[in-house]
Amino acid sequence: MRLWSLAVVIAVAIPPAGPAGAARMAGAAPMVARPASAQAAPATALDRILDTYVRDGLVYYRALKAERGPLDAYVASLDVAPATVEAWSTPQQVAFWINAYNALVLRTVVDAYPIRGTTPDYPADSIRQVPGAFDRVAHRVAGRRLTLDQIETDVLAGFGDARVVLALGRGAIGSARLRSEAYTAAKLETQLGDAVRECATHQACVAIDEAAGQVTVTPLVSWRESLFVRTFQMDDSARWNQRSPIERAVIAMILPHLFQGEQAFLARDTFRLRFGDFDWRLNDLTGRGRGGADPRRPAAR
Repeated sequence: MRLWSLAVVIAVAIPPAGPAGAARMAGAAPMVARPASAQAAPATALDRILDTYVRDGLVYYRALKAERGPLDAYVASLDVAPATVEAWSTPQQVAFWINAYNALVLRTVVDAYPIRGTTPDYPADSIRQVPGAFDRVAHRVAGRRLTLDQIETDVLAGFGDARVVLALGRGAIGSARLRSEAYTAAKLETQLGDAVRECATHQACVAIDEAAGQVTVTPLVSWRESLFVRTFQMDDSARWNQRSPIERAVIAMILPHLFQGEQAFLARDTFRLRFGDFDWRLNDLTGRGRGGADPRRPAAR
């Protein structure tokens, strides 16, 4: 297959390199951090936990359960006064809520580990085997009682940036890769940009099959369709103007991160886009883990 030149393939404007340019491509305003202030539940505490127990998105749950004291202390520290959180800059608030969500998922799994469920709809080791893990069990965060679903849809969605969806570790192989570091206001733009790039180059998130003429995308995008459509936009005069809003959003999100041949495949505009099934197997490094070969593709240069 003849590869088109990059200038021909990309019909939407590619922004300057760097976090701010990537955010402009996404249609999301860069989150600019103000000078750091004293912040409850400091990210450094979660940093130590993630650096110790997380490797390439997989978690040593057995070890974390045996040494859970720091995690429990961090989760307890999340219940700060609402006025304190509201006084923080937007990047500080976003980082705080992402970290809260990810830490609460870890504790939810640790509380039930080893998970041996019997519900036939999900794998036996899935976090979904924990009753009400996402929609019924409430946690104290910033003076409120919130479920994991409420943190995502009522709090984080309110910041209007779909990249946050790709930053949440849901305790599953199919979720975004859980980082071995906490999110911080100072690094938030880079970290959210990395989350998008990793999605575009990871077959569990985006799989491009040129032979079948198909692009398979994580159902996370379809679950939060309106947020992705608002965040990732392209010029109306660009290619793909006959595509649906969510298809155009997916293209705008992944295009800058693909290989030139993959960009040419999308530019021909003959592909079918479908949303795949979510892999709810536990992201357990001490158990089954991913199984098989690592599906991650190298990032485009």
